[in-house]
Amino acid sequence: MTDRVYIFDTTLRDGEQSPGATMTHSEKLEIAAMLDDMGVDIIEAGFPIASEGDFAAVSDIARLSKNSVICGLSRANFKDIDRCWEAVKHAARPRIHTFIGTSPLHRAIPNLDMDQMAERIHDCVTHARNLCDNVQWSSMDATRTEWEFLKRTVDIAIKAGATTINIPDTVGYTAPVESADLIRRLIAEVDGADEVIFATHCHNDLGLATANSLAAVAGGARQIECTINGLGERAGNTALEEVVMAMKVRQDIIPYETRIDTRKIMAISRRVATVSGFPVQFNKAIVGKNAFAHESGIHQDGMLKNRETFEVMRPEDVGLSGTSLPLGKHSGRAALRAKLDELGYEVGDNQLKDVFVRFKELADRKKEVFDDDLIALMRINEGAEDHLKLTDLRVVCGTGGPAEAQMKMLIGGASKEVTTRGDGPVDAAFNAVKSLFPHGGRLQLYQVNAVTEGTDAQATVSVRLEEDGRIATGQSADTDTVVASAKAYVNALNRLIVRREQTGVDYDTKGVSYKDAGA
Repeated sequence: MTDRVYIFDTTLRDGEQSPGATMTHSEKLEIAAMLDDMGVDIIEAGFPIASEGDFAAVSDIARLSKNSVICGLSRANFKDIDRCWEAVKHAARPRIHTFIGTSPLHRAIPNLDMDQMAERIHDCVTHARNLCDNVQWSSMDATRTEWEFLKRTVDIAIKAGATTINIPDTVGYTAPVESADLIRRLIAEVDGADEVIFATHCHNDLGLATANSLAAVAGGARQIECTINGLGERAGNTALEEVVMAMKVRQDIIPYETRIDTRKIMAISRRVATVSGFPVQFNKAIVGKNAFAHESGIHQDGMLKNRETFEVMRPEDVGLSGTSLPLGKHSGRAALRAKLDELGYEVGDNQLKDVFVRFKELADRKKEVFDDDLIALMRINEGAEDHLKLTDLRVVCGTGGPAEAQMKMLIGGASKEVTTRGDGPVDAAFNAVKSLFPHGGRLQLYQVNAVTEGTDAQATVSVRLEEDGRIATGQSADTDTVVASAKAYVNALNRLIVRREQTGVDYDTKGVSYKDAGA
């Protein structure tokens, strides 16, 4: 008989804290629906006190959820907890998650001694439990908290009514043996520990998040906190796909089950990568581009004879087709729809019509359009408002002097054009965008990846901009790297505009307001 492990996904809260990973309201609702559909037990939808936008997202997710528990995060004070409850109370199954840092370093921040902190934990968990019968308490930086004090605080939280006790490795400091032992000792030594669920929340600073989470389960934890693609602050969180597939593949030594439909993993991985602007590294376990690729002659020979020779799981188990069959310029709408459905994209008739036009344009430039080309095609301008739209770009460059970019762009519906120079074609194109739409955004990241092989391969470009503490990432793909770069830059700017609108501040730098720029 296998034990049940609950999957707590915090992509929309902890994952979104990654610099540049902020999602729009509609994107959060879409990701939440996908998590709910794939079988995630608890969705941490956000931090309601953080902003009006966060509160609205958590509240709407709570209303729309079908199966998952919807959880909001709150600090250890009544104001946070009340705001959290206001957001999650609309869910069929709401949860309040309150936390406080218990290690010496974290106790110093609010300047509380042990007795004061113990009293606050009791009061806050009691207050939360009076509002909601499903309360989670977290001892932030638990792995660096003195044992006796950690045991004391867990005992207080349980007696105050917490139903889930989370033991986070907030800074990715622990190791598997220690992770398992910590949970095991708490369950053995704290009164009432057998009546609550213990959770583990691990960060990946030392590359041990997955191992530490699974070790904690072996020690008695029955809830794993994780994110899609391991998204999160610094080096990220435990990756949902890794712990789920580890338990699925190694039932012989990790005999625990979840209710995750693993066939939906690839679709949500790609979607999170798109809306967050954080591409998945090629050699990432489970969901990386190379996770099921075999180039070595020995590996290819073994695969041809028996795929289990070098694969411990089937591509189909995580939502891959197992093969990458290209489409071409003679392919029709039915074939395109079937392929998109296979890749995890549900498209309506109007959207299909638009995608089909772009697919045909790409097929005219490429001999074969592969799965990855279609994924890149679906990412173009997803989730961004089109206040700015690139309509034409022509670049002159070479060894004889500076590059020149001639650009036309729609700004608020009005057409503008300019010719600028730069140190190379991409710099010239970016200067053209800044000339047409002056802004204070600072370029933090410019990254180019080839989608497939060959000189006609599409380039996927990621651009991250920062302005006044707001960070936005844009992506685009094109067989012309300069065009893809310009479109990604414009896409990031559109997202910055959305950030400004969400906070009620006009996009106004150097005397130019985005509301007036196209007039």
